[in-house]
Order: sequence, then structure tokens, then C-alpha cells
Amino acid sequence: MKALKIRFEEEKSPYDPGFVEKIKRSNEDFKAGNFKAVKTDDLWK
Repeated sequence: MKALKIRFEEEKSPYDPGFVEKIKRSNEDFKAGNFKAVKTDDLWK
């Protein structure tokens, strides 16, 4: 876009980069099967 001299704004995340990295790692762990499922009936025990 710069080569064509088109004005644009870059999107900046309002979130802390460290927080975003933790979320990405968590998603990768979940996809790899690294999680524990808890039944809703067991939440209050």
C-alpha cells in the first residue's frame, strides 16, 4: 500500500503482547490434547 501511496492505519492490539502469547500457547496446548475436562456437576464439589 505504501508503494501505491495509499493511506492506511495499522491495527494495534489493545492487549499486552505477553498476554496474547499466553493465550496462543494455551490454544496450541488444547489442540495438542493437553487439557483436562471437568463435568459441570463436579464443579461445586
